[in-house]
Amino acid sequence: MDVPTLTRELVAIPSHEDETAAGDYIERWLREHTTGAVERDRHGNVFARKGDGDHSLALVGHHDVVPPDDSQVTGDAPPGHRGGDGETAADGEYVVSEDEGRLYGRGSADMKGAVAAAMCAFRDADPACELVFVSFAGEEQGGEGARPAIADGFVPDYAVVGEGSTGYSAPGVTDVAVAHKGRRGSTVTARGSAAHASEPEAGANAIYRAADAVDVIRDLDFPATEVLGHEVQGSVAVTEIDGGSAWNVIPERCEITVDERTVPDERAPLERVGEIPGVEWTVDQDLPPMACEDAAFAEGVLAAADEAQKDDPEHVVKPHATDAGWLAAAGTQCVVCGAAEPGEAHTATESVSLAVLDRCYDIYRTVAESV
Repeated sequence: MDVPTLTRELVAIPSHEDETAAGDYIERWLREHTTGAVERDRHGNVFARKGDGDHSLALVGHHDVVPPDDSQVTGDAPPGHRGGDGETAADGEYVVSEDEGRLYGRGSADMKGAVAAAMCAFRDADPACELVFVSFAGEEQGGEGARPAIADGFVPDYAVVGEGSTGYSAPGVTDVAVAHKGRRGSTVTARGSAAHASEPEAGANAIYRAADAVDVIRDLDFPATEVLGHEVQGSVAVTEIDGGSAWNVIPERCEITVDERTVPDERAPLERVGEIPGVEWTVDQDLPPMACEDAAFAEGVLAAADEAQKDDPEHVVKPHATDAGWLAAAGTQCVVCGAAEPGEAHTATESVSLAVLDRCYDIYRTVAESV
């Protein structure tokens, strides 16, 4: 089975609410088509291992997807169910189609296409090390498969994570990301005391206190660092505000949501908002950034990418968090290299280039046999 065929098979399997069936297919395929030792852990992750050596290399993906758009499924929509772009999603089989060398369907770009390329590369490679294939569950829910697998001891020396890296330096070029940003989502809660709006001095206005916190956040410097000569700059932004109970009541509570894009080893000092009377700050989500610190490994993967295409790939920085962040935090040297292009994932027209998937297969196999 070639990469495009395997991709079609994987993309057709619904895996937004329950990725068990997709994991079952991957496990069965690996047992039937490879010589690797295949394992399914209690978290739903699928592993295959072969080869030996003084270091280990993992080809990493995930088989869960975000909820599909109406156009990406067949059948009738269950009440209240929403797709990845806010559209009502239908309950049925995923629609898979092909047009002008691209495969369309939920999960084609993010990231069953790269999973298929990694599976075939694992099958065919004569590795120069201990080679591991892994497809995690729960990546779209914040690393629900990767985090417990790491806690159970899965920390390979090196990893190529197959999230999108195509089209960063130039259209159609498959680059190698040596860093990506993380995301820290937090809530700032301002509390006051209610009073009639005709006597504002009788209360304490929580919205005013929240506004003071917004002023602090607006003046913060964005976190920044450098990874293998590339600048990585984060950001901090207030994205939501909710407060007040009525037009004639001094508000006693106000909440603001803060989206911070973090960089390796640097965070914005958001705790400063806690110095404001009546204001507290809590972290709701903290997806770690990734930085590759092994220049030789990064250059080796770039050389494989260069060999696989006529264009000149580059080391780049990816704006989105991936499971590479969890692995890097545990000590794995990671890069990101995959077929998805900016703007493809999580859309109603999600697609992936079949030629680029074949290119990724070549990259993954070369890295497995040479790094």
